[in-house]
Amino acid sequence: MSIVIEALTERHDRSEFDSRSELLDRYLRQLASQDARRGVARVFVAVRDGDPKVVGFYTLSAASIERSELPPEAARRLPYYPIPAALIGRLAVDRRWRGQRLGFALLADAIRRVMRTSKDLAVFAIIVDAKDVHAQTFYERFGFKRLPDSGQRLFCPVDLAEHIIEY
Repeated sequence: MSIVIEALTERHDRSEFDSRSELLDRYLRQLASQDARRGVARVFVAVRDGDPKVVGFYTLSAASIERSELPPEAARRLPYYPIPAALIGRLAVDRRWRGQRLGFALLADAIRRVMRTSKDLAVFAIIVDAKDVHAQTFYERFGFKRLPDSGQRLFCPVDLAEHIIEY
């Protein structure tokens, strides 16, 4: 059975999803549909083809970065007004699917969606909010860089993100 990544709908079964993060699990079960309806995030879920049980998910939304938040080498030649970005706000894999590259598949899918969107809507970078050191290491492995003075927020310019898909 193959994995399909699609927009969250009411048919998706989120009841048994267990990423070992109560915050992420509760978000998927209780808040994800509301965020999607309100237009504040798009939620994409990974399911086995033909099975409604969610095995992974991520969220995408519009964001911006102040030029001053970027490292000097990235800020060079950028304007002084907010820089358009896409935010991968949450990304989680069910514990039973760990070690099967599903996290990478979700990240790659998110990047592909951002890259398609960036052809019609300016997006300079993709931002991620790593929830812990493990997540930060995951994103850094694919070339995301920490934003100075921002805790565990990382970014990757869209024009460099294509290499991640080929990883």
